[in-house]
Amino acid sequence: MPRAKHLPTEKRRNEAVEAVIDLAAIKSPEDITTTAIAGRMKLSQGALFRHFPTKDAIWRDVMNWVSDRLFERIDKVAGGESDPVAALEAMFMAHIAFVAEHPGAPRILMGQLQRTGTTPAKLAAHALTSNYATRLRRILAAGRSSGALPAGLDEAAAATLFLGMIQGLVVQALISGDQDQMRTDAPRVFAIYRAGILHDETRTEERG
Repeated sequence: MPRAKHLPTEKRRNEAVEAVIDLAAIKSPEDITTTAIAGRMKLSQGALFRHFPTKDAIWRDVMNWVSDRLFERIDKVAGGESDPVAALEAMFMAHIAFVAEHPGAPRILMGQLQRTGTTPAKLAAHALTSNYATRLRRILAAGRSSGALPAGLDEAAAATLFLGMIQGLVVQALISGDQDQMRTDAPRVFAIYRAGILHDETRTEERG
C-alpha cells in the first residue's frame, strides 16, 4: 500500500467520512469495515484509529456530515422562497439532488435508524429526522396561516407523505441502480403532491 501523506486530524477525519459515504454507495453500510475505510484512504487501521477513538465515532461523524450537508442545502433553497408551496418544492428537489449525488447517504441513515441499542450515530440519525419534520411542519403551518394552503390541511399527514415520496424514489433508484432517474421522476411526483395539498375538502363539500 502506498504510504499516505501526514495530514492534520481534522482533514483525516473528513477523508474518513467521505470514504464511508463513497463506500455506502456501492455496498451495504453494515458491511463497511474499518479495514475497508482505511484501505480507501490508503492508511492502516492503526493510523485510522489515531484520528477516531472508536468505530462508533466514525459513524457519528458520518451522520453529522449527512445532516449538516443536507440541511445546508435545503435551508438555502427553501429559505429563499416566500411562497410555502414553492419552498416545499425547492426543498424536495434539493433533497433529491443531494441523494442522487450521495446515494450512500440514505442507506446510512436507514441503517442507523434500524440499529438496536443507542449509539451516537443513531441519536444523530433521529435528530436529523426530527429536525427535518420540524422544518416541514413549519412550512406547512405557514402555508395554512397565509392562505396559500387549505385551512383544513392535515399537516402531519402532509409531512409524512412528503418524506414517503423521497423514500419511494430512493427505493426505486436502489432497485434500478439508476440514480439519475430520481431527478427525472421528482418533478412529476411533486406535481401530484402539490395537487393533493392544494385540494380544499371544505370547498368540495360545499359544492356537493
